[in-house]
Amino acid sequence: MENTIGQTIQITIGDNILTATMYNNASASDFLSLLPLSLTLSDYEGMEKVSILPRKLSTKDAPAGYKPSVGELTYYAPWGNPAIFYEGFAYANGLVRLGKINTDLQPLKASGNVQVKIERI
Repeated sequence: MENTIGQTIQITIGDNILTATMYNNASASDFLSLLPLSLTLSDYEGMEKVSILPRKLSTKDAPAGYKPSVGELTYYAPWGNPAIFYEGFAYANGLVRLGKINTDLQPLKASGNVQVKIERI
């Protein structure tokens, strides 16, 4: 597993605040450069929340893919979207690790779209 860079972000969903620690890779650093962000996360396949970024992220030195664990903040390079997994998933080509959520994922499991604000703390 990649080392974290120690940068913590917060994801605000209504009255709920989730925190995540970012991994040490080019994609995570590029994601951090976009913050703060306000995004609409939509449910995808009952296992993750996804959104659209203002631009694609760097995938320099990223592996071909990986198997995400529950609570990981990821980037799906082929589509250019961030995803937060609240359920487990199989190995996927083009998936890049960005960070790991340190708090309860329950607010992400709400059905339908959720409005979030993501910022450094």
